[in-house]
Amino acid sequence: MIDINLIRENPDLIKEKLAKKLVDVDFTELLEKDKERKDLMYKTDTLKAERNKTSALVPQLKKEGKDVTEIIENMKKLGDEIKENDDKIAELDEFIYNFISYLPNPPADDLLAGGKENNKEIKSWGEKPKFDFEPKHHVDIAENLGMIDYKRGAKLGGNGFWIYRKDGAKLEWALLNYFIEQHLSDGYEFMLLPHLLLKKCGFGAGQFPKFADEVFHIDNTSDNSTSFLLPTAETALVNLHSDEILDEDELPFKYCGYTPCYRKEAGSYRAEERGMIRGHQFNKVEMVQYTTPENSEKAFEELLNKAAALVQGLGLHYRISKLAAADCSHSMARTCDIEVWIPSMNDYKEVSSVSNAYDYQARRNNTKFRRKDTGKLEYVHTLNGSGLATSRILPAIMEQYQNADGSVTVPEVLRKWVGKDVITK
Repeated sequence: MIDINLIRENPDLIKEKLAKKLVDVDFTELLEKDKERKDLMYKTDTLKAERNKTSALVPQLKKEGKDVTEIIENMKKLGDEIKENDDKIAELDEFIYNFISYLPNPPADDLLAGGKENNKEIKSWGEKPKFDFEPKHHVDIAENLGMIDYKRGAKLGGNGFWIYRKDGAKLEWALLNYFIEQHLSDGYEFMLLPHLLLKKCGFGAGQFPKFADEVFHIDNTSDNSTSFLLPTAETALVNLHSDEILDEDELPFKYCGYTPCYRKEAGSYRAEERGMIRGHQFNKVEMVQYTTPENSEKAFEELLNKAAALVQGLGLHYRISKLAAADCSHSMARTCDIEVWIPSMNDYKEVSSVSNAYDYQARRNNTKFRRKDTGKLEYVHTLNGSGLATSRILPAIMEQYQNADGSVTVPEVLRKWVGKDVITK
């Protein structure tokens, strides 16, 4: 959530920043209602002080035998006016809160304006694989080797679901083990999280209210509450310390969590996205850091390098793209995508987004830390990075490591879990 003081002090600057995300916002009504609220608060506080002062006099006047009927009548009118003002202030608070909660996170100053057409490749690793045979699509490889069952996955869950089988299940589980092993060795705390979350978690992560329709909601008929299936472990991890005050010496917190991710993925699928490129459920290990503002950018580089090292450890050709402002998600100020090469699509597909929310999420979920030297409270910065999502890594492995006979060579770092060097029919 944007600090309203920034809008009060320089609305044109915030408007300019949000325009880089292709968001056109007019702060006129917000600022008018904010001023109205401020004036009404001052007036109401004055009335309350007057009421309190008069209330203290009434017992003394009664004791002196004086008639307090008119004073009590005036106090009743005063109380009615105070209540009316408090109700109006509550309405103004709700308007201001709702207005600000829909605003995206302003982008970092160095980001280019506009959408993905202005994304910039900042690094690549490895070479695109060359084949002396006609390479196959990962769907055909997976079905031929009995690794993935798309038809029965759709029979059980509908379009956008699949079943990992045999060596496919082993390879998927190997990837997850590889990711987690690396994070543990780097000092990240591993968590297994709830898959059903309360609505406040969606708000705290910056996904609600604007994108509430993009997740699966679950109604609990026993108490009329509504939960949702988490779209990423980030949604849970960035809310772990909501409404808490952390010690500066404790930071940074470094967490990783494995969960399936559940997403509606509304809209039509492109023909080249058949298979596992897009789906309603996929596995992902997520990294999250809580840090002080001055260490925020350093933490971002650490997360980016960690995610890239995972792809590199698999021997997959990839690139890193710095996203333009409008291609960053609603709640993020900065994002770099790690994109792996998918030969059948002749294109790169994102397997990790590493993002810095600055204090945007912390303001929404009220996560602060106390400065050791001054005792001052400040909002933490939160960052996240996929480490990694498997639904595009697995296709990349099958396609980049495919052999002429239809088999797939297993990346060396995964062999201890898969139990073989090559997957054959």
